[in-house]
Amino acid sequence: MTEKNKTQLSLVVAVFILFVFSNNLNLDTGSIIDGSRNSKDFIQEALPLDMSVFDAQPYPECEKKIPFFCSVAWLGLSETFQMAYIATILGFLLAIPFSVVASSNLNFGKFKFISRSMLSFIRVLPSLVWAIFFVVAVGLGPLAGVLAMTIYTIGFLGKLQYEAFEGVSNHPIESAKAIGMKKWQIVHHVVFPESANNLMSQLLFMLEYNMRHGAIIGLVGAGGIGYYLNLYLKLGIYDRVMSILMIMFVSVMLIDSISNALRKKYFNETNKS
Repeated sequence: MTEKNKTQLSLVVAVFILFVFSNNLNLDTGSIIDGSRNSKDFIQEALPLDMSVFDAQPYPECEKKIPFFCSVAWLGLSETFQMAYIATILGFLLAIPFSVVASSNLNFGKFKFISRSMLSFIRVLPSLVWAIFFVVAVGLGPLAGVLAMTIYTIGFLGKLQYEAFEGVSNHPIESAKAIGMKKWQIVHHVVFPESANNLMSQLLFMLEYNMRHGAIIGLVGAGGIGYYLNLYLKLGIYDRVMSILMIMFVSVMLIDSISNALRKKYFNETNKS
């Protein structure tokens, strides 16, 4: 069988499975038409945007010189960013011991399997599920959000970190072993410097990721701008919902641009040196 025939057969099989799964799930295609009408109604009610989210809230009384710093937009966005920043830094630092032990080239024996299993277990549950757990455990508010994102960051970055450590050339590691360096010295003087570019890139990416998910976990009461989004959705104030969504979009795009610029600058300077 030629490669072309194999590709065609694979496509036919994929389409057949698509129809089987669609039938098993009882997907109602008629709902798509109703959904388009509902989406149209939502957009009509959501536009124009309600810019009052940038005004100072009537309660509590604003004591700032600039009213914007008492607005829903600023309070929600700044809380989300602070949550994401704390969770990213804590998660990054706490993930390092797990990733070091999980790295194959550092030879931690059976502890490698234990560490990888723990990181995998953490990643099984998305940050939203962790947020629900911590809301139940510690109550509503930003603490639950920070804990949820920190735990997920450990699992997510832990995997990326040990893959970066395993990408380090064996030559400097073997040389360090030959001169009698201990494992922690090899990690500090060889593995970390060799993988610093990847670690920095991962850290910046995770901050952007947590900023996005910091808004989402607010929907379950874990603080941040998602709290206001959930509130306005329940009240049916869709013009404010759209305003919050636009604020989230612009803020994530801004962080993404800053992150890309920092990564580009960092790598360029490193490569030049």
